[in-house]
Amino acid sequence: MVCKSVRPRIKRGADSGLSKGMSSVDVNCGFDKLAVNGPPLQYPNGCGLGNARLRVDTSRSADIDSLRIGLYSGMEGSRMIDRKVPTKAEVDSYLRDRRNWGRWGDRGSAGAVNLITAEKRREAAALVRSGLTVSLSRPFPVTPTAENPTPALHYMSTIEREPNGGGAVDFIGVHYHGQATTHIDALCHTWNEEGMWDGRDPAEEIRFDGARYGSVDAWSDGILTRGVLLDVPRHRGKPYVTVDAPVHGWELEEVAAQQGVELEPGDAVMVYSGREAYATDHGGTWGDRPVRPGLHASCLPFLRDNDVAVLGWDMMDLRPNEYGVPWTVHGAIFAYGVALLDNALLEPLAGVCAEQGRYEFMLSINPLRIVGGTGSPVNPIAVF
Repeated sequence: MVCKSVRPRIKRGADSGLSKGMSSVDVNCGFDKLAVNGPPLQYPNGCGLGNARLRVDTSRSADIDSLRIGLYSGMEGSRMIDRKVPTKAEVDSYLRDRRNWGRWGDRGSAGAVNLITAEKRREAAALVRSGLTVSLSRPFPVTPTAENPTPALHYMSTIEREPNGGGAVDFIGVHYHGQATTHIDALCHTWNEEGMWDGRDPAEEIRFDGARYGSVDAWSDGILTRGVLLDVPRHRGKPYVTVDAPVHGWELEEVAAQQGVELEPGDAVMVYSGREAYATDHGGTWGDRPVRPGLHASCLPFLRDNDVAVLGWDMMDLRPNEYGVPWTVHGAIFAYGVALLDNALLEPLAGVCAEQGRYEFMLSINPLRIVGGTGSPVNPIAVF
């Protein structure tokens, strides 16, 4: 039997029963929780951990990182993660056989955001320590570029107010779907030949004056949950993701393991791929070409297995996909009911996470209350 995932977690001496400065490690491999220290390990067939006994001096952060990486690498050699690129039939199965259709009943219009319960929000709020905030939004994209062919509109004017006063007002307009504006995709935004989210017929649900199901106003009370950043460039030791090396689902498991974070239902997962660094080396843009780097269709089971509520990303789906399907990772919208946070600005967030040595935070996303809308521009805020 092959373990689904491996997530080492450091236990400090006071919590582990060890002497001060020492630590044990818990490993969640999808079957049991194993303590790495003390007696020989008990492990499921196929894990290949043997009778290893590991200790680490927790006063040295380098030792902790090395232990996480080394332990994971050892398991990696035992094929605990399936790295096989999925076939067309498998991708079709991800989008058909693992659907969440009907899972949330009469609350279905909100999709996987239903996983963010009141208790989940309280747990997210408890992550706030310093109060440091980080915006995940790009500037309002008013400048035309190859990546922004329909730039946002922003017009200013002044008004007079007697006596001897005045004011300034402005108009904004934006075609926010695309590759320039930071926005959230509602569940009515995409579909395939089998229908839109929850099995609805887009011909019936999508009207000129708005969508009747899965629209962004289903989240009008806001989205507040635990955010987790997965820093792919830091994991790879390279500045950005490339076309010939897209992000795979098994790599996201590896990144989580290396960072020492365990995903939980209802999380908002931010996948940082190094868009800004890529643009610097490629004429200033990332997405204005028929071939662009990003996340592979193999990431779909990762989202479903971990009950992710929101996926945020700076790079989006790898393009083109090799499967001849209209949507790969964007298919998580209509298959799983996952909200997508497109064009997130994640470079500053990655810097703060690395500096603080923590990759979880409270995340607040508040869409505009657009009745029937397919999404909304947003300014997501991470709070540490």
